[in-house]
Amino acid sequence: MIPKVIVKHLGIIDYQEAWDFQEELFQENIRLKIAQRNGETTAQTKNYLLFCEHPHVYTLGKSGKKEHLLMSEERLAEINARYYKINRGGDITYHGPGQLVVYPIFDLEYFFTDIHKYMRFLEEAVILTLAEYDIEAGRVDGLTGVWLDGDSSCARKICAMGVKSSRWVTMHGIGFNINTDLAYFNYIVPCGIEDKAVTSLQKELGRPVNIEEVKSKFMLHLSTLFAYEYI
Repeated sequence: MIPKVIVKHLGIIDYQEAWDFQEELFQENIRLKIAQRNGETTAQTKNYLLFCEHPHVYTLGKSGKKEHLLMSEERLAEINARYYKINRGGDITYHGPGQLVVYPIFDLEYFFTDIHKYMRFLEEAVILTLAEYDIEAGRVDGLTGVWLDGDSSCARKICAMGVKSSRWVTMHGIGFNINTDLAYFNYIVPCGIEDKAVTSLQKELGRPVNIEEVKSKFMLHLSTLFAYEYI
């Protein structure tokens, strides 16, 4: 039976509001899985794919260092940004307008129980999407996310990633820089990596890009990799 995924387009949404919504879906799936194993229900978990953009915000993962935020709380207010310490993996990153943020709330038992493979598939969907714009992207050994010229001194990250999973249910996801204002990355050590730059699809192409077009391409590649259908 082909797995089904429910898509929700949240538009521009406050980070905390989106986080709360993820947690609601995530915890419901975990509750159902526990109830199933206790013989208390036959109801099935559901897979969701959430798309959104956020107002300017910095998020610090569980393994991150607060000093990678290179400004005070007063300065945060001056640049109209917020800051959250959150429960995903990884270090500090930035989300803002023009960035395609994707949160899969997947029960991996519908697909495969391998979190490493899951993360590589997310990366691969971005790599395949970029190829449609004639941009060759790839990975850097030991680092997550998607990179351009990753094995050179010109290495630059175009997509950051941080996920959480419990009982094979996932949350959090990726931030794919499309028309992102890259100046906001100057206030952090992105993902805790001091010697590599950040880029966007707009910067690489030298023109703004339709984010809905990118979303459609990404959705197709992700569904092909995971072999699911949208509903």
